[in-house]
Amino acid sequence: MISPAELKSYALKWWKPLLQSTISGEVFFPKTIDRIGKAQSVHITERFEILQKEIEALYHYSKSQTGTGYLVKTAERNFRRTGSHELPDSIVFETLEDYLSFTGKKKEWALFLLNYEKLKTSFPQLSKWALQHCLWLTDTTINWADIFKVCLYFTDTPRPDLYVRQLPIAVHTKFIEDNDAVIQSLLDFLISGDIRNHGQKRFAERYYLRYDEPVIRMRILDTQLTCFGNFTDISIPLSHFEKLDLPVNNILIAENKMNFLTLPAVPSAIAIWSGGGFNISYLKNTVWLAEKDIFYWGDIDEYGFQILHQLRSYYPQTQSIMMDLKTLECFAAFAVTGTRNKSVQLSLLTDEESKLFNQLKLLAKNRLEQEKIPQEYVNAYIKSALNE
Repeated sequence: MISPAELKSYALKWWKPLLQSTISGEVFFPKTIDRIGKAQSVHITERFEILQKEIEALYHYSKSQTGTGYLVKTAERNFRRTGSHELPDSIVFETLEDYLSFTGKKKEWALFLLNYEKLKTSFPQLSKWALQHCLWLTDTTINWADIFKVCLYFTDTPRPDLYVRQLPIAVHTKFIEDNDAVIQSLLDFLISGDIRNHGQKRFAERYYLRYDEPVIRMRILDTQLTCFGNFTDISIPLSHFEKLDLPVNNILIAENKMNFLTLPAVPSAIAIWSGGGFNISYLKNTVWLAEKDIFYWGDIDEYGFQILHQLRSYYPQTQSIMMDLKTLECFAAFAVTGTRNKSVQLSLLTDEESKLFNQLKLLAKNRLEQEKIPQEYVNAYIKSALNE
């Protein structure tokens, strides 16, 4: 026989559907639970006292005893040994008041009605949103008045191009951060056409706000290039870098910062350091790079070739430098054991690169770090590669 605690647990599963039915205008009550545990013959003959206590507990919290809550419906059951017995057969919640009283949801229900009314008044179009997110309307920690201030601002100014703390909204400076999940869910519905990056979960980057974005560091390798005056080592925000179109033909990308800093002078060339490693992904949307000759210098190891493969997925014209068998053999004495890469095949490598990549998987010392290559070799290699 179902216990009052089990009954409450079962009834609480209706809470969200109840809220949704209120929003959609559907009738929800009365509601019946049929499966409350059917008594068997053995219950009557061998454990009658236990069954009797279970039935008494069920009636103790019922509407017949408390004046509100659930009704216990009975049915006559016939047993071969003991004859006919009138036993609980189903539970019925006749009204909303009965349900709220038994589940202890009166305060949350009142809060839901209040917040849903505010939502409909402020943003009638959010009724569809509320169907899926109705539980938020019962959350006592959410300040809906301030939430609506934020939503109103963004519907009027969907692309503010300001930092979050600069937004002219009468809420404290960390309010959006503290309520990020709710506000993002609402804005995705309200300004769906003004989302900068659907795959980005960070608020400022998802919408058209300023944020502390990655910085791209450049070195001007062409001594004749004067578009930055006398400055030859420059760091700029990624969004600014993407808007450049420098009058050079060659782009050298080095994974290691010190190697980047010591690259030799090269005509019509700049060097880029995006932060090293897989931060190479920062460069993927820089349209003007598609028209340049790109040279990538990474470590001769399994991950170095994976990064090269990744860069080629953005810019197929990318060539590798000092990532060849000749360089590895020249400085084999400096090779060490590096981390293994699970990639079996990298489809964007050249035949020569693929051969070396597969060879590295068989070597005990499978990593030659680029900073271990002598500067004289670097200078000569780069001049040759770029046809200086």
